[in-house]
Amino acid sequence: MSEDGNPALRVGASATFTKTVSESDVYLYAGITGDFSPNHIDEQYMRGGRYGRRIAHGTLLVGFMSAASAHLYLGRTVSLGYDRIRFTAPVFFGDTITTEYRIREIDSVKRRVHADVTCRNERGETVAVAVNIRAFVD
Repeated sequence: MSEDGNPALRVGASATFTKTVSESDVYLYAGITGDFSPNHIDEQYMRGGRYGRRIAHGTLLVGFMSAASAHLYLGRTVSLGYDRIRFTAPVFFGDTITTEYRIREIDSVKRRVHADVTCRNERGETVAVAVNIRAFVD
């Protein structure tokens, strides 16, 4: 439990965020970030490669990680970043991604929370993992 008495803030507490990745999600993300790599927007180009079709931006999944953390009230905290981010499998248009955010450590001395974050597709395949570090700011 946190210093402010938040019962949600305990090791093992978790939240999820689920989203089906659409073509418009990928194109909007490309427009926001400027990442117009053919991996994401050129179907013809990707047919010639090992995936055989376009894939979503890996960094779009980092946004899903952030969304999952927002579903678990941690108190007045800010993200210090994501460590050990790995994109372990491609995400295709139409894949439904469920992101789980699970607290693994609470450091009351440094006033930090560490959480394991995992993104899985509808087939149960892990497509991304990371560790999120949050700091209390009150």
